[in-house]
Amino acid sequence: MPVTKFLQEPKKLEMQLYKKSKKGRDLRQTHVPFSGSPHKHPYDPKKFILVADPYSTSVYYDFESKDVEFAEELPSIVNLEGETVNMVLIWVKKNSIGLRCSPFIVSNTTPPPS
Repeated sequence: MPVTKFLQEPKKLEMQLYKKSKKGRDLRQTHVPFSGSPHKHPYDPKKFILVADPYSTSVYYDFESKDVEFAEELPSIVNLEGETVNMVLIWVKKNSIGLRCSPFIVSNTTPPPS
């Protein structure tokens, strides 16, 4: 069966950053930090994608926007061609559901019998 639909590159997501919170220590008890480059979700406007390391790996996270309590802007990353990628640190509520996607090599898990 031929592939008729290909994945598209996600569009850049401009996040509105919150002011510094006085409850920074409280966040560690109720939230978990994730850093990466934010992008719009390809089909769900209530979600977003966070690419962990845009120039090194293909690992990304998929979160619901309502589960993010706080976002901080991090220094941008620049590649050799001078293109920049915005980076953020987000605090996601503990026990919320997220999706982690990472590449893997398809192969047999055990060697075939000889």
